[in-house]
Amino acid sequence: MNLVGIDTLAKAPLGDGDLLLGGHWVPAADGRTYPVYDPATGDLLREVSAAGPDDARAATEAAVAVAADWRATPPRRRSEILHDAFALMREHTDLLARIIVQENGKALRDAAAEVGYAAEFFRWFAEEAVRIGSSFADAPGGGFRHVVRRHPVGVTAFVTPWNFPAAMAARKIAPALAAGCPVLLKPAPETPLTALAVAALLSAAGLPDGLVNVLPTDRAPEVVSAWLGDERVRKFSFTGSTATGKLLLEQAAANVVNVTMELGGNAPFIVCADADVDAAVRGAMDAKMRGGGEVCIAANRFYVHADVAAEFTEKFGAAMAAVRTGPGLEDGVTLGPMINAAAVDKIRSLVDDAVARGARIAVRGTVPAGPGHFYPATVLTDVPDEARILHEEVFGPVAPLTTFTDEDDVLTRANATVHGLASYVYSRDVARALRLAERLEVGMVGLNRGLLSDPAAPFGGVKQSGLGREGGREGIEAFLETQYVALDWPTG
Repeated sequence: MNLVGIDTLAKAPLGDGDLLLGGHWVPAADGRTYPVYDPATGDLLREVSAAGPDDARAATEAAVAVAADWRATPPRRRSEILHDAFALMREHTDLLARIIVQENGKALRDAAAEVGYAAEFFRWFAEEAVRIGSSFADAPGGGFRHVVRRHPVGVTAFVTPWNFPAAMAARKIAPALAAGCPVLLKPAPETPLTALAVAALLSAAGLPDGLVNVLPTDRAPEVVSAWLGDERVRKFSFTGSTATGKLLLEQAAANVVNVTMELGGNAPFIVCADADVDAAVRGAMDAKMRGGGEVCIAANRFYVHADVAAEFTEKFGAAMAAVRTGPGLEDGVTLGPMINAAAVDKIRSLVDDAVARGARIAVRGTVPAGPGHFYPATVLTDVPDEARILHEEVFGPVAPLTTFTDEDDVLTRANATVHGLASYVYSRDVARALRLAERLEVGMVGLNRGLLSDPAAPFGGVKQSGLGREGGREGIEAFLETQYVALDWPTG
């Protein structure tokens, strides 16, 4: 299956339908479809096949049927296919970016950056595929040997979010295939077209049929329950809200399924008195506004030392005021629409609550007239600690600022959350920055840097922000099981 043009993908199925099962593009077993909309206009993009439990079971059968052959495929061959997928994704960056803009809404530059990031997962894990290690050692007491092997965990099932439809799919698919595992993927209902394009790309790269099965649907509980209820599905990975993650963990427990969870965040952004303010402003724009703020590691709470608060607020406010909002494909647009009307309503509710409690709107941009789910770039100052916006994920282009004077105090406030995904610290004093980083209860810290993610580094959180890690060496470990063999070895 070749990648198709943006207009074709937006208006018509890739084949006879939109479900990829066992290498064939088929409609849902019961013929159901659901609508996918353009968040910039509210217009219908197209109807997409809606998988149900019968399709989920068929996908599992397809994955099981090819699992043994893929497990036995030499790591070098798996690596070559992933390298080809990387090259194809880079070759088709513009196509994929435009699909993302069309169904997700993010600005074209952010969508293109996402495609580049997603492609790197195929390259990184292509290289990791040939480095899966085993060991051989003498038993300390003598008389026999320890042989430790690593094997693929088995059939894997994934649920990915709408905010990074290419990157989150690639971050899960690439290590699974590298480790020797077949894949079941349910993309977010809002953004299925990107996942379908990535699947077509993998097919074009030479991936055998049945190894990646993609089921778009608007009835996720039925599909996911069919997977988690099947004891042959041995790995489950979810990226999404903490509330949904908790429910899925309960289901996974029934069959003791190996799980990876990347859940919600509430990232603090700390600007110390000795920070390079200009660098902190640039980092704040990266950490807050990438993807319109609809990012789990987006800076959610800004704690600025009182000595530099006025300067930071002025410069950061000017940068936010300069943000141009509009449809993602328009020239010069850096902030596209939010994903849907509910997202806008939630952001508005959090801002209204903060203002009602005494916060001040220091900057509020403009949005285009007409349809679309837009919210302007906004800066709030004097935000009290009890405001909801400091305790709930904003998931939008709003930056709440508050001040501090004491290091212990700001750490207490920064850690006062059930979440622990990411954080950011700006300080010219490396010792201070590292001291703060070590005391922050998070899985990732950006020191004098607003962009964290890298396929070669482990991504994940602590507390209620998740379980396990994706990316880095840890990313492929999540798809491997350890087997120990006690080998009789007479000493003579």
